[in-house]
Amino acid sequence: MPTYQYRCTECGHTFEEFQSFTDDALTVCPVCSGRLRKLFNAVGVVFKGSGFYRTDSRTTASNSSPSSSSPGSSSSDSSGDSSS
Repeated sequence: MPTYQYRCTECGHTFEEFQSFTDDALTVCPVCSGRLRKLFNAVGVVFKGSGFYRTDSRTTASNSSPSSSSPGSSSSDSSGDSSS
């Protein structure tokens, strides 16, 4: 069962509640009968191992194919040599 954290908008009372996914969210503060808001926190997740990055699933064939910038840069170098 997941744990949900709530805070009252009127008295500021904060508490956690174990609830099923199918249960409705709580709406009434148990202390002052005020309105409750569900709090959301950042989840600390650490991805370890391979397969979590875009580059992990890429093939090496795309890296070994000749790029169009190499011939263009060599031709600009030769034109730079002839003009000097």
